[in-house]
Amino acid sequence: MTEIVFYSGAADKLHVACRLCAKALAQNARIMIYATDTAILEKIDRQLWTYQQTSFLPHCAIDDDEQLVKSTPIILSNRIASAQGCNILINLDAQCPQMIEQFDRIIEIAGASSEDKLAARDRYRFYKQTGYVLHHHDLTTH
Repeated sequence: MTEIVFYSGAADKLHVACRLCAKALAQNARIMIYATDTAILEKIDRQLWTYQQTSFLPHCAIDDDEQLVKSTPIILSNRIASAQGCNILINLDAQCPQMIEQFDRIIEIAGASSEDKLAARDRYRFYKQTGYVLHHHDLTTH
């Protein structure tokens, strides 16, 4: 069953997403970053290029060339029709994504704003009621 991991209290959600991508890549994972908001995908695209000073986190968009999508470890997507070989989904959307059972792990990142906390609580409640295994990491204690 898909494992759901929540990270709460993120001062910068996109920075946390980049950090988690770097960690997952070190473990040879493939990651899909999901958001329906194009502005969020554009921001995370820029951060993945500049996250590390001497390198970048290799990524592409879901609509790029099919061979590129198959060979790139991080895929930015505004839809989930197929996992594209990814085993981790990082959800940057306010809603729970559809078709999550095709991923081994869903990562949810909640920011510090009250709006973001409320949306994350709704997602957490949905996953819990649906019977998923939930894990929580509070980033404010680190």
